[in-house]
Amino acid sequence: MMTQVLKASMMCKVSGKTHGYPQQLPQIVSNTFKTEYHPHSGRAPIVESFSVYGTNKPETTQSPVIDDEPWQPFSCRADFKFAELAHRAALSKDQTNELLKFIWRVADGRTNFTFKTHNDVSAAWTRASSQLTPFERHVVPVEYKKENIEYEVYSQPLWDWALDLLDNPLLALQFVWDAQRLYKHDGTDFERFFHEPWTGDRWWDLQTSLPHNGAPFAFILYADKTHLSSAGAVKAYPVIAHCGNLPVEIRNVDGPGGGRLVGWLPIVPADSDEDGKLSYTNLKKVVWHKSFTILLETLSLISKTGFTHQCYDGILRWCVMALIRGFNSACPCPICLVPKDKLTDHSTIYPTRVIDDAQAYVRLWNMDRTAGEAALKKQSLRPVDNSLWIVERSSPHDALSQDTLHAYDSGLFGDHMFEEVKAHLKTLGRTAEKTTDDQFAAFPRWRNLNHFNHVTNISFSDGNKFLDISKQILYTTQNVLTRKDDEAGYALLKCIASYLHAYMYITFDVHTESTIAAGEAEILVFQKCLDQYIEVLGDEATKNWNFPKAHSMRHIFSDIRAKGAARNFSTRPNEKHHGPIKRAYKLQTNGKDIANQILRLDHTTFISVVLHNRIDHFDDERRKAILSERELETEDLDDRSFGGHIHLGTPQSAITFAQLENDNVSNRAFGQFRKKLSTFLNHALPAYNIPLPDGKTWLTLSAQDTVQEHQYLKVNYESVVDWKLTTDHLRCNPSFHGRERRDCALVRTQDKDGNNKNIFVRILFMFKQSIGSQTLDLALVQPMDAPTGPQHAIDQDLRLRRLRARPLASTEFITLHSVIRGALLVPDFASTRGDFFLVDYVDSDMFLRSQRYMF
Repeated sequence: MMTQVLKASMMCKVSGKTHGYPQQLPQIVSNTFKTEYHPHSGRAPIVESFSVYGTNKPETTQSPVIDDEPWQPFSCRADFKFAELAHRAALSKDQTNELLKFIWRVADGRTNFTFKTHNDVSAAWTRASSQLTPFERHVVPVEYKKENIEYEVYSQPLWDWALDLLDNPLLALQFVWDAQRLYKHDGTDFERFFHEPWTGDRWWDLQTSLPHNGAPFAFILYADKTHLSSAGAVKAYPVIAHCGNLPVEIRNVDGPGGGRLVGWLPIVPADSDEDGKLSYTNLKKVVWHKSFTILLETLSLISKTGFTHQCYDGILRWCVMALIRGFNSACPCPICLVPKDKLTDHSTIYPTRVIDDAQAYVRLWNMDRTAGEAALKKQSLRPVDNSLWIVERSSPHDALSQDTLHAYDSGLFGDHMFEEVKAHLKTLGRTAEKTTDDQFAAFPRWRNLNHFNHVTNISFSDGNKFLDISKQILYTTQNVLTRKDDEAGYALLKCIASYLHAYMYITFDVHTESTIAAGEAEILVFQKCLDQYIEVLGDEATKNWNFPKAHSMRHIFSDIRAKGAARNFSTRPNEKHHGPIKRAYKLQTNGKDIANQILRLDHTTFISVVLHNRIDHFDDERRKAILSERELETEDLDDRSFGGHIHLGTPQSAITFAQLENDNVSNRAFGQFRKKLSTFLNHALPAYNIPLPDGKTWLTLSAQDTVQEHQYLKVNYESVVDWKLTTDHLRCNPSFHGRERRDCALVRTQDKDGNNKNIFVRILFMFKQSIGSQTLDLALVQPMDAPTGPQHAIDQDLRLRRLRARPLASTEFITLHSVIRGALLVPDFASTRGDFFLVDYVDSDMFLRSQRYMF
């Protein structure tokens, strides 16, 4: 399927005076942040401490209450809640009428409720639908073989959708207009970092090209075909829009500022007599671009004339549009002119495509088919007017944005590397396949990581599952695809190890100049590993690795410098929009005129989201006002789950030390539990300046003293990638969903000489222990710091971090406050010495800690 990712830019001129920059910045200290705004913004650069950065809000008075009846145009709040429920539940007309009859039978009059029939509900939604821009139907005529064929297109004018966003009072203060260059001080110097689109070079360059005080407005559009029916006979081609000026936590989630269905493109049907013919292929391109032109028409006009609009915040903005675009095409590369046999060459810089050339070649084709076709073919272009050419200052090739889900997860890895792994396993025989499947089944479970009981005989189509397979495959095949048994398979694993390193860098949510440089260097390593794999295969090589997704890494870090982190142009937030479309087709349409029915239902859904958001805001503001009047300042309005560093959960009944030791008499880890705990406490308490109770000089625990086990631990820690608070969820449970689970962690400790060090441990028992008036959060752990000897060749080749467990008799106690974060460790399935591997691909924080040896 072709994936379309597009962006647009709106120049916004803000009325008001500018202010000069200060002559001096505050004194710089380590771990501070600097923000430089674009000179056109008139805003001075600022330097903030770590504790302040990112917490400042726009200067504003109390957040506005929309009105006293945010559920309007519904007659009352209860009417809206019922209509929302009926819509989300996909109730039919008969079901709605039956439910209303029941409600009126049991209603006790405590709330105003006016609906009596399905028509009442429908009429309320019709009134509400006028608050936002509806969809429009268009007909696109296309001539093919002297026959005029008509295709239906549904669209919501993009500029009208933009105005809906700008007029939303709950979003007004969330928009970011000016380009920013961000820096973090590391104790030596400031290092630039990138995350949101406005922190990239492209936003800065675009704002530079605009009149003074101009600022971009970014549309992010995504289009991808999807199957509506399980048999695949019914398809849809929706277009989803996001606003790039809104922070990622708003634009990539459900809500009024999130993704919005704005178009429904026609699909040229498959024709066994025509498929594969050049003319029919060109027909599909023409239909797509003519259809998309309709979606862009309002932007085209504004890009030429400009537009003055007063946003909800009262600021007058003059807007001029400039559209930019990205797509996956059949060309070897839609960005540069790399030859089709050099797509794995990441070290050579090839000329970039220029929009003027493409337009010239199409004009030549219109005048001279033979010469034009030769010129177009040389650059893998089609004789089709690009729909984005109608918008001023467009640059499709500069703005092309990669999508990690399709390019890497389900593409380079899922469709190619994983298939190669399965082929090598199949060649080795069923024993190799079964061993791999068994080791996948034995892979430790981890939150938000899919678990697989077998993978060798299943065809996956979910990119998210491919991603999780890629994170586990080195550890589950390293003892199967060995250098001895399959030299080429072993070379493939080396290639996958490099791919995973590059992928982890690519998917950072925040990039610094150093992480970008490391990622670019890793891509060259990947190219070398891939070349070695192909060389080892020799005459047995059947795959041609010169395909566009193998080349995609060449441009990804240029994208990140230009437009911020890769998640800004990820299709993952858009893929989830296919689910509601499919459910609407299955449950709420009659299978006829489905586009019109689904778009009407989707419009209702979005109206519901907007009204629900207003009501939630209304309730929140009223609640704050009431609490203020009652002087309940201590009320936690943020609904935080917990504060501090750790939180113990899932408490068990308290038991005595005697019972605990008796229950674990055969477990060497619990040998002399009470005695070892007493020794630990007598050394640890003074070290933490906690006095022993009752003036004692030595604490002795009684066999009848009690201990309370806990089986769940939440750990807050600061990510070294984006410097934000992150939470790990750890389990220490003898039967978690029917399986024993003892998670691992990275902890702070000291060596025998009293020097600080970090080690990995396996948590065997977590508990609270009362000592006098103090309650301590403790754990019995198995350290993973036994010597592993000289580095194994496989560890170096596959870049594995080996750990070795100490004997169970050498367990230790720790305070849970020494836990830095959780860790996923997988057994070395080839080891008999208790060796484990650190799964540093589990998340970006663990990966970067591993690369920087932060243990």
